[in-house]
Amino acid sequence: MLTLSEVRTIAGTLAVRGTARLLAEAGDLVCAIESPRYQENPYPLYERIRAKGPIYKAPSGAYALTSHAHCSSALREPKLGVRTTTGKLIGESTNALADTFVSLDQPDHGRLRKVAAPAFRPKLMRQMRDGIEATTHRLLDRLGTEFDLMRDFAAPLPIAVISDLLGIPPADRTRFAHYGQVVGRAFDGLGNSAQLRVYKAAVADLQELFTRLMAERRTDPGDDVISLLVTAETDEKITADELIATCRLLLIAGFETTVNLIGNAVVLFDQHPEQWELLREQPDLAPGAVEEVLRFESPLPLIYRHPHEPFEIGGHTIPVNRGVVFITAAANRDPEVFPDPHRFDITRPEAVEHLAFGGGAHYCLGAPLSRLEGDVAFRALAERLPGIRVTAPPVRRKSIVIRGFLSVPVAV
Repeated sequence: MLTLSEVRTIAGTLAVRGTARLLAEAGDLVCAIESPRYQENPYPLYERIRAKGPIYKAPSGAYALTSHAHCSSALREPKLGVRTTTGKLIGESTNALADTFVSLDQPDHGRLRKVAAPAFRPKLMRQMRDGIEATTHRLLDRLGTEFDLMRDFAAPLPIAVISDLLGIPPADRTRFAHYGQVVGRAFDGLGNSAQLRVYKAAVADLQELFTRLMAERRTDPGDDVISLLVTAETDEKITADELIATCRLLLIAGFETTVNLIGNAVVLFDQHPEQWELLREQPDLAPGAVEEVLRFESPLPLIYRHPHEPFEIGGHTIPVNRGVVFITAAANRDPEVFPDPHRFDITRPEAVEHLAFGGGAHYCLGAPLSRLEGDVAFRALAERLPGIRVTAPPVRRKSIVIRGFLSVPVAV
């Protein structure tokens, strides 16, 4: 028997989808983003929205930003909050990051981000490279001539890296990886009781795991991130609940961007063999290839904000608490910044200007780690699996929040 809370969660998800579908049929291009017909290729829709002007006001009342200039400046605007002035967060009931600092506004966002920031300091990122390379090659050593890229390489790599970063014991890593995947998939939507129960169980188990590891680090600290956060807790910079939420954030955020970056890259290279040949011949192009994949197929194509006071942009005054959608995937194909924007080119010098990691105070804290993992993975694939090819249609995630694949069958 479902609880009342669970019924409300499922009903809310279905109601939102149903309302969006009706508004889309009535001509609302923002709501049309929810439509399954655009999940495979949303870019023509984004261009229709761009054609309405850099600021599009939808019939539903939501505003959409598609220009690189407006997205970039507005993401740095302190008047725009992640939550409404009443504390409401879009999709909060099934958002595993709802209690983390990425879903908070100032001053709590800045306080908690400052605590977590040392985990991604440049010196540590440089020190992690050897370990990431070793993990990458160990995973590649295990592969046969045919395998699923997502299951056998793209997902295990970031999970192993974030496990090392957090200091997850070897005995807990298998279930830790399972929890991360289950909780991350909640971003695709929870539309039935079975999905909701699996999700809630995973969140509860993660809570138990992090609580136990925190207790161990209080008496026997190490050089891992959980130990770093426990020290901050001792100094009263973070509460126990905030510490657990931050660990969950590092797991999911550290996993989602990288797994989809790798999956999107292999599919793109399969579709653009001349670019794959270029990377095979010049592996040092890998950092630029990472930036171009992030630009061309952003794993996080949309960002949501709400004005906390009337906000003027592009000749529009957006009212307090009105929904604002930053279509960063469209901004990343803005012809004002990226010449011939729908062309995939790993030598593109301006690719680094993309907004795949957001901007402003909420710029992705784990961006350096994701870039490092992508660099290592691209080089290794080009050098060790030069003949990799997609052998069957990839299975795309049914999500507008995360752009990536569930399965990519490949052969080498």
